[in-house]
Amino acid sequence: MDHEEAYCSVDQDELDRCGLAALIAAQDRRLAFTNVDFSGQDLSRLDLRGARFERCLFANSDLTAAKLDATQWLNCRGAQVIFASATLTDAKFQRCDLNNSKWQRSKLAHVSFEACKLTGANFIDVSSLGLQFNDCVLRSACLPGISFYKSELNNLDFAEADLSHCDFRKAVFVNGGSLSLARVNDARFDQADLREASLDGLRLVDAKLFKGAIISRTQASMLLGGLGLTVL
Repeated sequence: MDHEEAYCSVDQDELDRCGLAALIAAQDRRLAFTNVDFSGQDLSRLDLRGARFERCLFANSDLTAAKLDATQWLNCRGAQVIFASATLTDAKFQRCDLNNSKWQRSKLAHVSFEACKLTGANFIDVSSLGLQFNDCVLRSACLPGISFYKSELNNLDFAEADLSHCDFRKAVFVNGGSLSLARVNDARFDQADLREASLDGLRLVDAKLFKGAIISRTQASMLLGGLGLTVL
């Protein structure tokens, strides 16, 4: 993390007193917000590049088209926050709750999510070069076309997610994870290692989509069990 002197610290009282637009205009240092409640606020198109947010609330906030490159988000909560069309190059999210967040058409180059909750998040039409998820919940998330090529996927829960057209070639699931009941239309799994992921709910009729993938004997038995066959 960058040295504290590189930041101008802002708490709720100072934000209420000065207003966010005035703080942005007045500072030549990056802003660091701690325990600030932005819930329901219109923050669209603001330039917050390099800012740090720690234990902040963003429920139903609107960050449409905001400039958020190189921002840091630590232990923030933002159910249904809108990041549509925002630029977030090199942004880092750690231990954040962003369930049902909206990221459509945002630029997510080299963005990382660590231990985040992203159930129901919508990533349709994002620009996602180098996008990384680690130890995240992505249940029922919408992630069509995202590339996980050659990625190590650590404990990622994709249960019931829309993974249509995603690229999992040569990806490796480690420390668990799930593809249970995920939508995998036209996804690619060539040489992907799925042995540690849950494949519950996958039907043998879907297995052709996993041609070339590596699965365990237990997983193979489960697929055949869906046809009423028992593997001895």
